[in-house]
Amino acid sequence: MAAAQTETMQFLKPAQERVEAALALQKELLETYEQASRDWLARVQTEAALWSDLAKKLVATRSVPEALEAYGECLSAQMKMTAEDGQHLFNDWQRVTQKVTKSLGNGNGWAGRSR
Repeated sequence: MAAAQTETMQFLKPAQERVEAALALQKELLETYEQASRDWLARVQTEAALWSDLAKKLVATRSVPEALEAYGECLSAQMKMTAEDGQHLFNDWQRVTQKVTKSLGNGNGWAGRSR
């Protein structure tokens, strides 16, 4: 009976290793997604503040050139933020891809080993 139990445990060990690796990957990805979510929320708040400041500046302007200057500054800041967004998105995607690739290529990954 003990021999059969040992044999069963040996049979199930690779499956258990794959499940543990998949859970570890899932945890790492969740942490990565949570950090990206916090970063994007901060970005949205920054943009909201940018446009709110523009509204305040426009209310305080006394001439069309002054209003156009305020709008131009805001638009310039928005374009810079948009470029940074692209870089952040690329970096976030790269982190996720690296985690998945590392998990699949380490030999203990949830992709498993052929038998």
